[in-house]
Amino acid sequence: MQEKYNGIRKQTKNPYLNLYEIDAIDKNGKRFPYYFASRNDEEHIKHQTHSMRPEGMAIYAVCGGRADRIVLLRQYRYPLNDYIYELPAGLIERHESANEAAVREMKEETGLNLTVYEGGQSYFRRPYFLAQGLTDESGCMVFGTYTGHISGGRQEDSEDIEVILADKKTVRGILETKRVSIRAAFFLTQFLRMNEKDPFLFLRE
Repeated sequence: MQEKYNGIRKQTKNPYLNLYEIDAIDKNGKRFPYYFASRNDEEHIKHQTHSMRPEGMAIYAVCGGRADRIVLLRQYRYPLNDYIYELPAGLIERHESANEAAVREMKEETGLNLTVYEGGQSYFRRPYFLAQGLTDESGCMVFGTYTGHISGGRQEDSEDIEVILADKKTVRGILETKRVSIRAAFFLTQFLRMNEKDPFLFLRE
């Protein structure tokens, strides 16, 4: 296989996210700079390791019992300078599993308790890449049901989050008119098709 790069250099020294420059080589042998962002240090960027370990996860959580509502966040995002509708999500610490991170993040961001659903096909939970032209980050999904009451008491000062328990009518309105992350949009379309008596049927198909 033709060589695709001649080296890689870390360009920034930030605590949570950094820019890397690849000395890339195109199919005609011409060199050009290619940039990407990563949460990983030089030894753990996926350009080097080819690891599939997810840096983060998102949560598909429906109401325990009736399953007629889904947890959404309306969150301010600095790169957009606007609010966007998302699924609850967060980073997975090195000592955590994705399920453990999901339970923790759900409590911190919403005050709700998450019970993880572990049935169905495993490929729904494996890591997938999020924006491969921009970053090496991968993420996975955690599915489950929520109980309890909304509380944002453990949100960080930098977080501006409104928790929404959305029914199907609300979800349709959000999809039609609001800013929505693409991951949330895909799973909200699944929620609209959901059988409330068996909300995780799609994971077993």
